[in-house]
Amino acid sequence: MSVLAVNKRASFDYDISEKFEAGLVLRGYEVKSVKTGHISLKGSFVTVKDEELYLTNANIPLYKHAGAIANYDPTAPRKLLLHRAEIRTLIGKSRVEGLTLVPIRVYTKRGLLKLEFGIGKGRKKHDKRSVIQKRESDRKITRALKNRI
Repeated sequence: MSVLAVNKRASFDYDISEKFEAGLVLRGYEVKSVKTGHISLKGSFVTVKDEELYLTNANIPLYKHAGAIANYDPTAPRKLLLHRAEIRTLIGKSRVEGLTLVPIRVYTKRGLLKLEFGIGKGRKKHDKRSVIQKRESDRKITRALKNRI
């Protein structure tokens, strides 16, 4: 398993409670572009449309050896492959509880591209500050312990 892209802002902006794995529906040249590491999850999210999930606003640039492809949109929504029961539970949680579906990372698993996304609740500004303070205090503690030894 090799990680191709990580959404670093996901764990900072959201409290991720549950994680899921989904397959991506891509064209051949998009797969080649992603496998060479050309994908950005910055600002992307998972949307629900007609009982299907889509990865929206993820930037997959055109594969440089693909040639000219007419009307290619690098941020087009891409369909996610999940079991129907999982989709229904995710739709229910996102509508009822007001939670957001946030992409976390894209990786390969047995030659296939997978997207890991989570159910997250948005953090407020003061929550983000407390996370930063906790991280800095943990770093100070580990430095102090390292210097003591």
